[in-house]
Amino acid sequence: MGGLAQLARCAGHRVTGCDAQVYPPMSEQLRAAGIDLIEGFDAQQLALAPDVFVVGNVVTRGNPLMEAILEAGAPFTSGPQWVGQHVLRGRWVLAVAGTHGKTTTSAMLAWILEHAGRAPGFLIGGVPQNFDVSARHGAGDCFVIEADEYDTAFFDKRSKFVHYFPRTAVLNNLEFDHADIFADLAAIETQFHHLVRCIARNGRVVVNGADAALGRVLARGLWAERVDFDAPAGWHALEVEEAEVQAFDVIRASERLGRCTLRLAGRHNRSNALAAIAAAEHAGVAPAQAIAALAQFEGVRRRLEVRGEAAGVTVYDDFAHHPTAIETTVAGLRAQVGAARILAVLEPRSNTMKLGAMNARLPGSLASADLVFGYGERTGRNALGWDLAQALAPLGARAQSFGEIDALVDAVAAAARPGDHVLVMSNGGFGGVHVRLLEALAAAAAAQAAP
Repeated sequence: MGGLAQLARCAGHRVTGCDAQVYPPMSEQLRAAGIDLIEGFDAQQLALAPDVFVVGNVVTRGNPLMEAILEAGAPFTSGPQWVGQHVLRGRWVLAVAGTHGKTTTSAMLAWILEHAGRAPGFLIGGVPQNFDVSARHGAGDCFVIEADEYDTAFFDKRSKFVHYFPRTAVLNNLEFDHADIFADLAAIETQFHHLVRCIARNGRVVVNGADAALGRVLARGLWAERVDFDAPAGWHALEVEEAEVQAFDVIRASERLGRCTLRLAGRHNRSNALAAIAAAEHAGVAPAQAIAALAQFEGVRRRLEVRGEAAGVTVYDDFAHHPTAIETTVAGLRAQVGAARILAVLEPRSNTMKLGAMNARLPGSLASADLVFGYGERTGRNALGWDLAQALAPLGARAQSFGEIDALVDAVAAAARPGDHVLVMSNGGFGGVHVRLLEALAAAAAAQAAP
């Protein structure tokens, strides 16, 4: 919704927005774009009398402003529908869908098109460091959009991506998520089938050939060209060298297309890169150009982003919140740091995690970390409905759980030692824990150095 607001502002509209608990980096972007932010959903905002209220899927019945909109008969639409009608129409839309990797793959694809001189527009659920904004209209014919399977709005329960009608679609992977709106994996597969049904015959579906759920989706119907990645007969990686900067050969079937270097670690990022290269080729960017662009790709904020170093300890921020994403993020950092200690700090904050649908998978996803510090609110809107300490118990003495951020910060600062890597994972603001950890580490080091 924040990116959408920026697109509307770039199109010349006056834009205001309201939300609860707005936090960086989006809050900073919106203010820089001259978009007024209003905390909360007071019904008095109806007096702004906009041409249209664009409603995000966080808004439910009972929301004071939404109730006032309905009672007044004021015009409103959903965010995805507004984008589809006012931004995407007439563009070459490249949509990136999947349970994991959407943001990074979208950012890679936008950067490849930018590097090739295509001046793409984009709407991404994170901040690509090559652009430093999450959305722009773009002067070229291409538009890259992160295509989310979450529902559109309280009045439109279809997945957001059915509004986008892409010419090029990336399907990264598919597993169960969003337990608050989907009963099972089959229900999500049906929504992906609806996305595929919206792709024209001259389109391309770039699909993870190793993913069984996506295989079931495409078996229900496919009208566009299919291109596989992570499959021997399609696009895949060979001669992989993993380090702080990883390198691998890009292979299409048996043809070697070039040596790709990435600043991002991990197998999942190789997959993201292969998908982005194959999607960009459909839009007219040669693989060699795409490979050259990825050597300059700087990543996305909140994806293994280094927030700082204090007392010889490096603190990272990452958006991981699903067990699969947690596991791949820890593995990616492990590939970078080798045998150095990883201290994982986790806030299971997503709706799926709060419902407890994935808590049994947490110990396995954190197994590669040396120490684990879990945080779960005991009361309030983000409170867990299950026992975090019990869920982490299989990790034994390596894991601790906390209900207060101050206590968690103190414990991490006490356990950390020079050379450690503290990996913070949450899909929220986490109470500014990254800065608090850096301050606590610096203070502890200063106290030890004092005579």
